[in-house]
Amino acid sequence: MVPMLIGGSLNAIGYGIATLGPGIGVAMIFSAVINGTARQPEAKPAMMSTAFIGFAVVEALALFGFALAFIVS
Repeated sequence: MVPMLIGGSLNAIGYGIATLGPGIGVAMIFSAVINGTARQPEAKPAMMSTAFIGFAVVEALALFGFALAFIVS
């Protein structure tokens, strides 16, 4: 019996698992904005600008991980 060979790179699996962090981070950011808007509607513009800055930071970390997955392989 021939043992099964696994081809490919484990970096793709690692990046797939690493995308859970930014996904959960974005969900938490915008769920907090929705919750805050429901409590104080007049504060929505301030919360949205802060949320977009947080969203950009979280997505930048995801893109760094994506780039590193290709650099390491």
